[in-house]
Amino acid sequence: MREPKTKLTTASVDAFLDKIRSEQVRDDCRTIAGMMQDATRAKPELWGPSIVGFGRRKVRYADGRQAEFMAIAFAPRKTNITLYLMSGFKDRERLLDQLGHHSCGQGCVYIKRLSDVHLPTLKKLIAASVKHARANDAPG
Repeated sequence: MREPKTKLTTASVDAFLDKIRSEQVRDDCRTIAGMMQDATRAKPELWGPSIVGFGRRKVRYADGRQAEFMAIAFAPRKTNITLYLMSGFKDRERLLDQLGHHSCGQGCVYIKRLSDVHLPTLKKLIAASVKHARANDAPG
């Protein structure tokens, strides 16, 4: 059975964020961390070398395996900040339409900086993603 690539670590999230070279990206990441912590009521945890996750949920793979994973997360990357949010929930597309400048992958939303997006909409998107993640937590 294959092990998940992204695993929970004991590394300090604050130390990780402190190492971000760009002050603007560092400040944006701290703001996003606050939003995600408020939405999940969970402390940030570092998953792998560079993903800041919040909350935990069980996921079930097609082969029946289960794994613990973060409910939502973000990661500062070279060209953007990646937000790992759930997909498939009601109003996701409407919220994304109202978000501002961004791009998307299947479960990812990519932004350059927080000033490019509508913060109240981002908060709603994060809250809806958390609600959807919790509703779809694999039974234990």
